[in-house]
Amino acid sequence: MLSHRAIWDGIDAIARRHSLSASGLARLAGLDATAFNPSKRISKDGRERWPSTESIAKILEATGENFEQFLNGAGAFLQMDAPPRVATVPLIGLAQAGAGGFFDAAGFPAGQGWDEIALPSPGDAGIYALEVQGDSMEPLYREGDRIVVSPTEQVRRGDRVVVRTHEGEVMAKILARQTARQIELHSLNSAYEPRILDIKDVEWIARIIWASQ
Repeated sequence: MLSHRAIWDGIDAIARRHSLSASGLARLAGLDATAFNPSKRISKDGRERWPSTESIAKILEATGENFEQFLNGAGAFLQMDAPPRVATVPLIGLAQAGAGGFFDAAGFPAGQGWDEIALPSPGDAGIYALEVQGDSMEPLYREGDRIVVSPTEQVRRGDRVVVRTHEGEVMAKILARQTARQIELHSLNSAYEPRILDIKDVEWIARIIWASQ
């Protein structure tokens, strides 16, 4: 099973192989210099923070390494005599999520109509998956991709998030800015203008922690 520590060990091993610090590796990959700092690996409330699939892809591209080398560095091969633990999380379409009855007030899955998706992970009991519809997150997420969302993860500037408004609109965006009164959301697709929402109009924000493509 790919543990939280194994994933981060794999990133640290890549940095060592290229004579870089964790910060140097992040900069090489075009990420924020603090992205791989030890302080970013555990949230303020003690929960484990996982590097995104996009971050891992960027460091592999920047260093010319492949995923097998990354796993070697993590020491994360599964034992042959023991199957990986597979969790399932609730799944629903992103557009369907805008209808009433699928979430509680805190942004957790509720009600009927959810499907399930297998997720090989130790998991957080509150996570769920949404199926992307539309093209506002291209080229990173395309229609049909499934994004795994955690309502309990702290969200910060630059995070990829799912936002639901009190009017029932659900969108996957990048959190570009947040103040006490407003949030500014950007799309990866430049054809879409930024969205600025009043905090009072936002029901909840949840962080995208993984993607199945």
